[in-house]
Amino acid sequence: MQTFAINTLGCKVNQYEAQQIIKFLTSCNLLYVQDFKKADIIIIHTCCVTHIASAKSRQLIRKAQKQNPSAKIFVSSCLVNADPAEFKNLDEKLLLAGNMEELFGLLKQQLTAAGIDCKSIDNNMLRKQETIEKFYGQTRAFLKIQDGCDGFCSYCIIPKTRPNITFKPIEKVIEEAQHLVNSGHKEIVLTGIFLGAYGQQTVKRKNWPNNENPIIADLLEKIAQVPGLKRIRLSSLEPADVTDRLLDVMGNTSNIMPHLHLSLQSGSERILKKMNRQYSVKDFAGSIEKINLQLDRPAITTDIIVGFPGETLQDFAKSLSIAKLAGFSKIHIFPFSKRAGTAAEKLQDHIDKKVITERTLKLRELEKQLAEKFRKQFIGEDAQVLIEDEVKKTGRCERYYEICVTSDNPLTKGKIVKCKINNDAVTASI
Repeated sequence: MQTFAINTLGCKVNQYEAQQIIKFLTSCNLLYVQDFKKADIIIIHTCCVTHIASAKSRQLIRKAQKQNPSAKIFVSSCLVNADPAEFKNLDEKLLLAGNMEELFGLLKQQLTAAGIDCKSIDNNMLRKQETIEKFYGQTRAFLKIQDGCDGFCSYCIIPKTRPNITFKPIEKVIEEAQHLVNSGHKEIVLTGIFLGAYGQQTVKRKNWPNNENPIIADLLEKIAQVPGLKRIRLSSLEPADVTDRLLDVMGNTSNIMPHLHLSLQSGSERILKKMNRQYSVKDFAGSIEKINLQLDRPAITTDIIVGFPGETLQDFAKSLSIAKLAGFSKIHIFPFSKRAGTAAEKLQDHIDKKVITERTLKLRELEKQLAEKFRKQFIGEDAQVLIEDEVKKTGRCERYYEICVTSDNPLTKGKIVKCKINNDAVTASI
């Protein structure tokens, strides 16, 4: 029996697509192995959102070539659609696929040439967005419902690597969610490259009727009714995606978690404009206020870029200020680095690395304080924890932060247990 290995970098969309690849190859009767050395076929599903991600992708390719020079190595996803110079000094024998359709076509071609029967994999299946039934190796299942972006934020390469805007029909999303629940997944995270544009042909809100998208709230309400689905989360939104209708659905549906990830990037109006974001600081603050009014002590997480070209000390102070105002429970901090092929690469006034490091440390300290303050609200209260590590007895509660569960009995991965949060807010007792 032929074997394959896959290593995936990057976002939840990439993680989801890796599951599609696993399904595709196992349906052709290949055996999934973890070790590059034991694989006849190796897939590196790449990310290039930052130059560091690109470097990690190339390192993995070289590792696969070194550990198993006889394997067929396929390189797929975003890096393939970036600058061809990314593949300089890499083996010319690599098989490159810029999207899933191309990858499945190359894999089918390779397997057929090796005498493996892939007759059941027709061209129709290659073109459609193949659904999955199980998310291997993970308690929470990601469900990709949208792909592509044409927003062209000045720091982002994704509109060049994933330019085609697509979305999965609602009936397919519901069907796939049911399959995932039937496989034992109690929590599903809806994800996409630009999730708030689900159902639209562009991510540019100025081209949407009334500049709003009601479809995501409708989908959320319907998916919440899937029998056996205990938890739903949305991966990432922007302020304008948080409509009154969406908050109404969230507030009145018990299995939609009180957690929203709103991408801020900067608290400076001037920097947001240089980033080509579709919202203002006022928009962001207004969304935070609406969320807190309609949901019970919600967890609000975010992304912030530190040291964007031209960011002054005053601009950075504004990011700190809105972080305090929002009371973020988690901040994903990204020190700015030039990404080839983006508009930001050509901007003037790039910030010294030492200054970026200093600001990053300051934001990390604030993030730590805000996270602790957020968790302390729930001391003494009950929480439902989805166990993700049965050895360490850790999992995530409704508001997404990790809790270590004290229990005299073994805990089962993938189960939800009711606990009482202890006085440090990061441990709980059954």
